[in-house]
Amino acid sequence: MGTIMRSTMIFGCGNEIMGDDGFGPAVIAELHNKHTLPDGVQAVDAGTQVREYLFDYVLSEEERPESIIIIDAVDFEGKTPGDVFRIHPIDIPPKKIHDFSLHQFPTVNLLHELEQHTGIRVVIIAGQVQYIPEEIAPGLTPAMSAAVPVACEHIIHILSEQK
Repeated sequence: MGTIMRSTMIFGCGNEIMGDDGFGPAVIAELHNKHTLPDGVQAVDAGTQVREYLFDYVLSEEERPESIIIIDAVDFEGKTPGDVFRIHPIDIPPKKIHDFSLHQFPTVNLLHELEQHTGIRVVIIAGQVQYIPEEIAPGLTPAMSAAVPVACEHIIHILSEQK
């Protein structure tokens, strides 16, 4: 039985029980519920475990996708809560890496490695948080809830560029 080749893997990163940090999983849920993804595209709620997926791609040439799209919540200066924007891994300022949720911190270097050494195209779709609680508080703020369909449209546009 042959390996299924995926042209694009979409990973929603975040913790659904920590407010706006659940943006990535919410986008994946909306993609599954309201969109039909093209053949060869898979969308996965990676939660806080995206490193494991990415590390597998570094080690295994056979199952590497051509592209990876990461969806994550961020806290960037100068952005308004609910803003959705594209980031290239090289564009993340070193002093801002700590602003990504804890699950993302060591992944930034891994994303650089994937692009430089495997040829996988990496795109990050970021959503500007309004609030990430100190304690468990499930649910997105209204600004981030409104950003979910916007992020889906960004992803659909990226996928249409790849045809």
